[in-house]
Amino acid sequence: MPNETFTNQILNWQVSTNLIRGGLNRSNFEETSEGLFMSSGFVYETAEKAQRAFEGEEERFIYSRFSNPTIGIFEDRMALLEGAQNCRATATGMAAVYASLAATLKAGDRLVASRALFGSCDYVCRQLFPRHGVETVMVDGTNISEWERALRKPTSAVFLETPSNPQLDIIDLSAVSEIAHKAGARVIVDNIIATPIFQKPLMLGADVVVYSSTKHIDGQGRAMGGCIITNDSEWAMGDLNQFLRHTGPALSPFNAWVHLKGIETLKLRVEQHARSAQLIAEFLENQTNVERVLFPGLDSHPQRALAKKQMAGPGTVVSFDIVGDRSEAFKFLNALNMIDISNNLGDSKSLITHPATTTHQRLSPEARSGVGITDSMVRLSVGLEDPLDIIEDLESALKKI
Repeated sequence: MPNETFTNQILNWQVSTNLIRGGLNRSNFEETSEGLFMSSGFVYETAEKAQRAFEGEEERFIYSRFSNPTIGIFEDRMALLEGAQNCRATATGMAAVYASLAATLKAGDRLVASRALFGSCDYVCRQLFPRHGVETVMVDGTNISEWERALRKPTSAVFLETPSNPQLDIIDLSAVSEIAHKAGARVIVDNIIATPIFQKPLMLGADVVVYSSTKHIDGQGRAMGGCIITNDSEWAMGDLNQFLRHTGPALSPFNAWVHLKGIETLKLRVEQHARSAQLIAEFLENQTNVERVLFPGLDSHPQRALAKKQMAGPGTVVSFDIVGDRSEAFKFLNALNMIDISNNLGDSKSLITHPATTTHQRLSPEARSGVGITDSMVRLSVGLEDPLDIIEDLESALKKI
């Protein structure tokens, strides 16, 4: 439940202050840390008050599937971080992706999406929604001409990731949003790789931003969550609210509280992640058994100029191809001592995965090849360890293949 008085009061605070104090809604106990309200429901003084609450005549907490004090603080703080009017929290990042699309699309509608998507997002767009009568068109997100051709017809939704996972393609958000709006589409952006610290899609023309708050926002491998952020209050309070209310992908109050603790250090952590990632990407570019390095902070990145234009930092993920095939990639992964093999990202620990056999294994070899995911590609989520130790581990493993 939004704490509007407090929210309006602090709009002029800087990001670091909002990350700690944004949306704070203390109980009558005047606690320092945000209160953890592990309650499924709430009570009413009278039957008449319960009736008014359910009819929307009285704003209050009804049931934690709908809203909750702890979740409300998390939602307010994320909205402030993004510079938006509305945020709704969900149980996972994929719940946020699906809910934002499902609250937009119906049978007979048209969805245009970038081909370079996280594996589960690809499944939702390419397989799940067509079962419900939605036409899905996939395009090369970096090719504006393909967006123009695909959006010549009326379209209900556009969905994309930038940077994409794991190829780190950069899509021109302003250009795509302008084209999409002419076609009548709501532009939904998965901003997980860029983080809300380095990129603000709503300021670049997007209508909705989704996050897996499991990643950098918690950022310490503890609790899952997601959120949907928008300035479209009519949609947020209407179709989106009804979808979330009646289908139940609710974030737990405990996870919301954990993520609130993560948000307090988000800017500090992400900026350090990015500094280390830059050093590691530059190191990898000079290794003879690394064929290709993909990182928005490198001059060699195909969309380096665009990345500098729409991102305040290069991100925390480095993808690279080992010289050889899958067997060499596996040898490299298995030779690492400190860096963990894991399909998660945005964690305080450095994590590495082989996308072709994990996050994108559902895609056919042809589909993976079409978006640049090779059998020798690995994706490194750079953690908060000393970058010299990360580099030493990478260098040692590279020498063993």
